[in-house]
Amino acid sequence: MERACIPVILCGGVGSRLWPLSRELYPKQLIDLMGEMSMLQTTLDRLDGIPGCTAPILVAGDEHRFMVAEQLRAVGQRPSAIVLEPEGRNTAPAVAVAALLAAAEGDDPCLLVLPADHLVSDAAAFRDGVARARAQAEAGHLVTFGIPPLRPETGYGYIQQGEALPGAGAFRVARFVEKPDREKAEEFLKGGDYYWNSGMFAFRASVYLEELKAHAPAMLAACEAAVAGAARDMDFTRLAPEPFRACPSDSIDYAVMERTRRAAVVPVSMGWSDVGSWQAVWEAGGPDAAGNVLVGDVVATDVKDSYIRAGSRLVAAVGLTDHVVIETDDAVLVAPRARAQDVKAIVAALKAQGRSEVTVHRTVYRPWGAYTVLEIADRFQVKKITVRPGAALSLQMHHHRAEHWVVVQGTARVTRDDEVFLLSENQSTYIPIGTRHRLENPGTVPLEMVEVQSGGYLGEDDIVRFDDKYGRKGDKPG
Repeated sequence: MERACIPVILCGGVGSRLWPLSRELYPKQLIDLMGEMSMLQTTLDRLDGIPGCTAPILVAGDEHRFMVAEQLRAVGQRPSAIVLEPEGRNTAPAVAVAALLAAAEGDDPCLLVLPADHLVSDAAAFRDGVARARAQAEAGHLVTFGIPPLRPETGYGYIQQGEALPGAGAFRVARFVEKPDREKAEEFLKGGDYYWNSGMFAFRASVYLEELKAHAPAMLAACEAAVAGAARDMDFTRLAPEPFRACPSDSIDYAVMERTRRAAVVPVSMGWSDVGSWQAVWEAGGPDAAGNVLVGDVVATDVKDSYIRAGSRLVAAVGLTDHVVIETDDAVLVAPRARAQDVKAIVAALKAQGRSEVTVHRTVYRPWGAYTVLEIADRFQVKKITVRPGAALSLQMHHHRAEHWVVVQGTARVTRDDEVFLLSENQSTYIPIGTRHRLENPGTVPLEMVEVQSGGYLGEDDIVRFDDKYGRKGDKPG
């Protein structure tokens, strides 16, 4: 009987090279970058039709937990586990905790490790590659998926194939190569035996853990302690914070694949991209006859070979060539396509200035719904608040701000100190400073309302929670 295949979806990372669309609290894997579904949802959809494929294990950051869970719910996916890292420690520990959880279920399953933020346009070729990789994983190899290079790319690592392995289309790994310079990349392209390193893997849980113990024992010990001390929190598995934070940070490649003698590569031409820059998004978007990819409300005259994305308003461009223009409701990026990788420098500069545009959009997602900042000034702030049917904000209080609520759509159940009452469309209420309050949606349609905050301090950390159905505590936003 064929061994079960458990997908392990790595949901970490912030995608800083895709700023301003990708932010720390709303990264590219959660964005509908290439269509109607997010990159995470597309990754899960790609698993359909793989024989023996069971419910996935997702490894995510604590700050993204509710968005990940909601995106799975939206596409009807029930995961085996959503594992929450107290802080990111790179891919090797993330896969280790997933392997430990999978191994505890017995039968030593095959793990199919996939980043949540990659593009694969040929699903049939992907499934064929998975079948070949699983055959090699059954034989005890740690398999990486190699992408036949299309150009002398200097932004990817490379894998050189060695001798052929028994079975179809698999080879031993001769060596891994770091991101090369242009000359080396051209040499690899001509050689025909080098592949782009996709960051996708297949191996049995026990084999990965054995190799991790041999080559990174301190990492494995920390991950074992983090899993042993893990706690269940609603739909989430929270790793024990102290041992996981003490875990060495390293990638699968550095910690295991470059050291093991059991590495294999399966070449797969599947329309792959890590969508790691705006240049890559332009390529994947299918440029039109003028070489342009235009997304949203864009008017372009005499524009060539450019990617222009309008998120919240009209963007008009004249006479641009080889440029990227990205508009969101609070930021605009303009850069030559050839400098797309340098967006990280902009993010670093903004972070050094303490700018919130690095972290959040004006629309912020919460487990109960979302809010959008419409206007902000020194002593007042206006938000649009959307509460999902059946959802509720925490019972809370603010020390520094009062709030006025106006219902635009739906029905609100309001708790205000000892009062509990309903508000319908066009009705309003006032929440004084220091008043315990809660907002709920008892209806079957989304509740939409406008909130006007006023006071001397309007930060999201001015919140004291007394009760919360989502397990959030204290004054921590989220």
